[in-house]
Amino acid sequence: MTDYDAATAFLGEWGRFQQQVFFLLCLTFIPNGFTGLSIVFLADTPTHRCLIPAQVNLTAAWRNSSIPLEEDKHGGALVPSKCSRYKLEEMLSFSDRGLLPGVDVNLSNVATEGCLDGWEYDRSVYVSTIVTEWDLVCDDRWKNPLTSSLFFCGVLTGSFISGQLSDRYGRKIVLFVTMAVQTVFTFIQVFSPSWTVFCAVFFIVGVGQISNYVAAFVLGTEILGQRVRTIYSTAGVCLFFGLGYMLLPLFAFFIRDWRMLLLSLTLPGLLSVPLWWYIPESPRWLLSQGRVEEAEAILRDAAKRNKIEPPPVIFSPLQKELQSERGRAHNICDLLRSRNIRSISVTLWLVWNTLTIAYFALSLNTANLHGNAYFNCFLSAVVEMPAYTLSWIMFRWCSRRLSLFSALFMGGLFLLLIQLIPANLIYLAVTLEMMGKFAVTTAFAIVYAYTAELYPTVLRNTALGACSMASRIGSIIAPYFIYLRSYSISLPYILMGSLTVLSGLLSLLLPESYGMPLPDTITHMQHFSGCCKKTPYTLTRTEEKENTAERKSPVVP
Repeated sequence: MTDYDAATAFLGEWGRFQQQVFFLLCLTFIPNGFTGLSIVFLADTPTHRCLIPAQVNLTAAWRNSSIPLEEDKHGGALVPSKCSRYKLEEMLSFSDRGLLPGVDVNLSNVATEGCLDGWEYDRSVYVSTIVTEWDLVCDDRWKNPLTSSLFFCGVLTGSFISGQLSDRYGRKIVLFVTMAVQTVFTFIQVFSPSWTVFCAVFFIVGVGQISNYVAAFVLGTEILGQRVRTIYSTAGVCLFFGLGYMLLPLFAFFIRDWRMLLLSLTLPGLLSVPLWWYIPESPRWLLSQGRVEEAEAILRDAAKRNKIEPPPVIFSPLQKELQSERGRAHNICDLLRSRNIRSISVTLWLVWNTLTIAYFALSLNTANLHGNAYFNCFLSAVVEMPAYTLSWIMFRWCSRRLSLFSALFMGGLFLLLIQLIPANLIYLAVTLEMMGKFAVTTAFAIVYAYTAELYPTVLRNTALGACSMASRIGSIIAPYFIYLRSYSISLPYILMGSLTVLSGLLSLLLPESYGMPLPDTITHMQHFSGCCKKTPYTLTRTEEKENTAERKSPVVP
């Protein structure tokens, strides 16, 4: 037990204060489940073909035969072309002369042209999407995956800046400022006049989305006790994110217009505003900044809520001095300063990157699966709920390292097996994909909490932000993994499965944190397997004073 845990043990684990913090912070994750994967419906591409203007005087026979047939890339059957039509001038000439297509005219000899008058879209599933709004098809189809990638570029940027802002200015203020950014810019996005403006605003939404996610995650991790922290960081956070994800296809099913759907996604953010007055700042962070009086005030208020009498002195003078010393500035460069923390950081970055590729590629792929897009998305979200429950069970009673390895390895194995399924067993392939999503989601929930346990208080938010930032390279390219289907349906699964299995093996090198207290300084961190005891961290003068003070201070075992 650390000095902080010992000093705050009088609060207990699950009083009214902890319950309030737990549930209110969990509520802040619901908008992230909405926003993070809304692009599945906002940018889905319905069936389309070249538009033949209504005023063109064609006979019914020529109008019905105006689109040439081409071989489907997946099944090999002949389907109407999506990007070409027979040349309109020639069809008008044949129509005026009373010639019939396929009878008097051999269609294979008729010249074709692009969709010069635009496209007509199947409106049976969607009233409108950004694809139908701005014709992101054919020569402009590259804009569709780029839309998702630009959102994840925003997430990358948010990951880079949010951790350092949170470590400098506080968890609470960054949480609520970035929630406001996410909500306000989602509302602005509703009025986007062009695809360019939509993407620019979507980038800023991505910045806000990941920033408040990481800030809320760390805030709960630092306020709650060890047992409740485990539940919060695995089951609590993820189940409420999954709840938002489950609500997305339900909202999209009833709201088929993309602008109205976006407008509905701003509602949870607006409902979160009153939480400012009920969620406190992290006392751990306040102590690390030397703001001892504010930290004690929060803990005394917590004791009052729990109907517990606090001790006259919560933090001893030695602890105050020690925590004040820890308030020295840390930045992202500290994640690479020593061999130990550098090895842990690089390994986690690779694992996070692979997990993000697999998670978002599988989530965004639901629109391409056989069957109803809304049901497939809902099924993909429902699969996450037992995965989050399993992650909590594994995190509560099992080794962190082995839990992460087993989830990664099994996820990769399921994805690799998909290529062995015959083409006629579609539902078996979908089942294996959902099992892969289940395992990948379990690993994602574990790695978030595992990362928070490996890093010290002075760097925790920065480290989580850096891991999230590194993983966003994966999320940026994840939409293009889906588009590898145009070359081979099996290729995305082979790549994702292989990368996931290799990341599972790499995770075995990480140190174990099961049953360990949260480290407060870099010197308290666990050691990376087999490389760090030979090259100890070079202490600064401040950390040398910390170690001297810690050796003199009583620590509860």
